[in-house]
Amino acid sequence: MSYESNPILDKLPKHLRQYIKPQDYGDYSAIDQAVWRYVMRKNVDYLGHVAHESYLEGLKKTGISIEQIPNMYGMNRILKDIGWAAVAVDGFIPPSAFMEFQAYNVLVIASDIRQLEHIEYTPAPDIIHEGAGHAPIIANPEYAEYLRRFGEIGSKAISSAKDFELYEAVRHLSIIKEAIGTPESEIKKAEDHIAELQRNMGEPSEMALIRNLHWWTVEYGLIGTPENPKIYGAGLLSSIGESAWCMTNKVDKIPYSLKAAHTSFDITKPQPQLFVTPDFAFLSQVLEEFASTMALRQGGLKGIDKLINSKELGTIELSTGLQISGNFEKVISYDGKPVFFKTNGPTALAYREKELIGHGIEKHPSGFGSPLGKLKGINLAIEDMSPRDLKAYNIYEGERVSIEFEGEVNVTGLIITGTRNLGGQIILVTLKDCTVTCQGKVLFQSHEDLYHMAIGERIVSAFNGPADLNSFNLLSHDIQTTTVKPKKNEQRIKLEQLYQQVRDFREEKNTTISRNKVFTKIKANHPEDWLLSVELYELAKSNNDFIFAEDIRDHLENVKLDNPTVGHLIDDGVALVNENFHTHRAK
Repeated sequence: MSYESNPILDKLPKHLRQYIKPQDYGDYSAIDQAVWRYVMRKNVDYLGHVAHESYLEGLKKTGISIEQIPNMYGMNRILKDIGWAAVAVDGFIPPSAFMEFQAYNVLVIASDIRQLEHIEYTPAPDIIHEGAGHAPIIANPEYAEYLRRFGEIGSKAISSAKDFELYEAVRHLSIIKEAIGTPESEIKKAEDHIAELQRNMGEPSEMALIRNLHWWTVEYGLIGTPENPKIYGAGLLSSIGESAWCMTNKVDKIPYSLKAAHTSFDITKPQPQLFVTPDFAFLSQVLEEFASTMALRQGGLKGIDKLINSKELGTIELSTGLQISGNFEKVISYDGKPVFFKTNGPTALAYREKELIGHGIEKHPSGFGSPLGKLKGINLAIEDMSPRDLKAYNIYEGERVSIEFEGEVNVTGLIITGTRNLGGQIILVTLKDCTVTCQGKVLFQSHEDLYHMAIGERIVSAFNGPADLNSFNLLSHDIQTTTVKPKKNEQRIKLEQLYQQVRDFREEKNTTISRNKVFTKIKANHPEDWLLSVELYELAKSNNDFIFAEDIRDHLENVKLDNPTVGHLIDDGVALVNENFHTHRAK
């Protein structure tokens, strides 16, 4: 097992465990640790004024340190006290899997960390975004329940066939943008591909709509009032650039509503508008409002049509509680209602999310089809018939019957037996020597083989995935691209060693290191690096070595002249050191 389990993780189904990877904590370099420390120190300093009060409280509760990248094992020991756990994954995972993890109270953390060159923002999920953004807020019980419920509902959302293609394209772009040395032409090509996909998505699927809700709340949400909002979205909490940008008048602040589900987003650009919820409880209210529009609650012809269009494994639930899981390929309707459906390939039948004995994919390896609805000319559905009614209509063991449903669907055959649910309703009728026709066209025919006819007047629910997770082999995760680990040349390795020496000095693991020698090597061999000089400046100030501190300041000014794009990062780092120095002296 590639991770240390606990009671929460023990409940994860196998198909989710396939996404978990080892954190490999030893792979983090001293530069990675410095990136974490810079972002976290800057964030905590700034976010203390603009983030929801749960953020700083949550940092303490979840055991996330400003000084070092969180270790997943340590996080889990603390998270379990608030009923959650965390696992490491490789970048983006499919949206339905991401949400299903949330339904199990498991936080998914991309364990890679952004490169120093992308310290302000990366489109790729990383441990700063996940660990410093998502984790602290779940310490708020109301928000944690929203996140869990969101995962529960979101994992049932039906995708379109194009959703997965878009997911793969976004994953690919996030990987190559984060990778050092990717040609601009390749990035442009990937961005153009995503733009083309987005222009041709057609009517947005349930998954696309609920992903919008996720983006405008969990990732980029504001809370309070449009005039005085606070930050709670992880994308904002983890971006030292956007957390400041979003508070300006250049970003529209809109009261949160179901409108957010129909507002698309661009992962590659700062957001032009953000939604503000009055409180965390209101998030759950809008989520339930959205859930009421889903096939999960509406079922019907539209629900099964969504499953057919998705070309993915899904489930319909009939009014008797019978659940049919498979890849739906056909539905026949009459008067706006489904009167016959058919799956293609392995299919399983279940009741209350538990597979019916003898009705797994081994029994139905090539599909399952059945009529639905009321009998023609009879205002009473089979499921509502009493034993006396059933006998009157010859729906009885050993009887040869010809049953005509509305929509001219006809079933003839010899009844062998019936299967009832816990409430006593018949949910399956088993026949032999059976023929099923619609308007005279044969839909199914058998002689000695048994035919199982589903009983249900209507489809009450349709949703993504199987009813019983154990019915299917879901261990099919196969991603086309994986995150790119930067190749380290000799100069990079030496730079990491200098960062490590400074880190060891600060942590008092080795106080014999000459910081002046480190600084000399930086100027001579790594003149473009700025972050280690900021760390040296911090140490010089804390040791009252003001002459050394001024030398470092002069060097940083030269770095700014050579590379103006990092000027504000240097200024922010220096300002933070000076602010902390003066605060410390005042005490």
